[in-house]
Amino acid sequence: MNPKDLVNINRLVIAAPQGRCGKTTITLGLLRAFKRRGLRVQPFKKGPDYIDPSWLSAAAGIACRNLDSYLMEPEQICKSVSMAAPYDLSIIEGAMGLFDGLDLAGSSSTAEIAKITKTAVILVIDATRMTRSAAAIVLGCQHFDPQIQICGVILNKVARPRHEKMLREAIEHFCKIPVLGAIPKDSELSIPDRHLGLITNIETDNSDRLLDYLAEIINKHVDLDQVYALATQTSQLPQSWYTKPLNQTRHKDSQPARIGVMRDKVFSFYYPENISALVNLGGQIVEINSLTDPCLPPDLDALYIGGGFPEVFAADLESNIELRLSIKKAVESSLPIYAECGGLMYLGRTLKVEGRFFAMTGALPFDVVMEPKPQGHGYTLLESLPGNLWYTTGIKVKGHEFHNSRIINLDPRVKFAYKVERGHGIDGVHDGIIYNGVLASYNHLHALGTPQWAVKLVELAKSHKSCKLSMSIGV
Repeated sequence: MNPKDLVNINRLVIAAPQGRCGKTTITLGLLRAFKRRGLRVQPFKKGPDYIDPSWLSAAAGIACRNLDSYLMEPEQICKSVSMAAPYDLSIIEGAMGLFDGLDLAGSSSTAEIAKITKTAVILVIDATRMTRSAAAIVLGCQHFDPQIQICGVILNKVARPRHEKMLREAIEHFCKIPVLGAIPKDSELSIPDRHLGLITNIETDNSDRLLDYLAEIINKHVDLDQVYALATQTSQLPQSWYTKPLNQTRHKDSQPARIGVMRDKVFSFYYPENISALVNLGGQIVEINSLTDPCLPPDLDALYIGGGFPEVFAADLESNIELRLSIKKAVESSLPIYAECGGLMYLGRTLKVEGRFFAMTGALPFDVVMEPKPQGHGYTLLESLPGNLWYTTGIKVKGHEFHNSRIINLDPRVKFAYKVERGHGIDGVHDGIIYNGVLASYNHLHALGTPQWAVKLVELAKSHKSCKLSMSIGV
């Protein structure tokens, strides 16, 4: 390929042989440390997760983007990575173990993302209670899939200098790659757990202090110059991958449809691409706080309620009576509303948490109960049913779900949006409730993998706006 047809994107994947090795805290420290050096660092997260990306975004000061080979096609993944071309460095944090995927072939694994994006891997090794065996683990990863380039190792939870020396010597002698750093055992190098893995960045008052602390640890114990040098040695990418940032391709509209997005510490699960897609198609985003705003803005043309943790803030949601009534009225007036998981829960009558019932909007005919274990967890595949305003019948929609709640007392007359082919959804067979202009489901989707979603939401919003204008002038 002609060098003129290639583009440089400095990038690395941070992965581990298994989960709980510390790759998230190390990735956060790397992002913040490079940011403090004045570099513009674009974070990516492998998989459909929302919580890790909230922390990665905070660490880098740039919105994290997800890369998922189940939800997205390889070309879409490459285009997403190519958008980081104006930045100094891109860091992709893996998920679970490097080769852990959906099947024997390792589909949807971190390794698959590394191969699709032609990106070298830094392996994080939890060195607890081992020395020479660390080299065997690294060597196994190197030979398991020769297409994966493991360019270096960061050791985590190292006990003492002698421990570090033995680990370094073994890995560099047998594996022929550098040990880039050794992080000592430290009880402060952690973020509190919750049932999705971590608490969201927006809920942590001292997040900046923690991120700065992680950066100091990384700066002290990791050779950042060598890490950056390895990122610059990653393969150049085809120029055809390069795409302009989304905000440079926005649709111009003199009277854009105003789309409310409920975004706060309760509802925070939104992919940046979903919001950008709405804007690019002519939507104007209006942010709404479910805890403090007394009502919906009167001139909204549609509403988008993402996922989050309504069960954690159930009492606060209940206390905002005026907003709950405002949303119920909007549903009855057929305002187009798209709600995912936490948004679905909020649109029901009540939410039961630890034996206590909290009033929600009452816009949809069901109640919700929180359970101690997940009721739905993993990737989904849904088929659109007749009567679904959002998708033509038979359309397949990919997504993911992770919810500890279940719906009870559902009105038997309710219309479902989807038949579940993979996943659990609402009852193991169906997902998505259709009512007036509402589509509310447990399914989370990504706009790059399901582009018709944004098209339809903006179309419905513009239609609603047009109807309002016609009524106002008496047509």
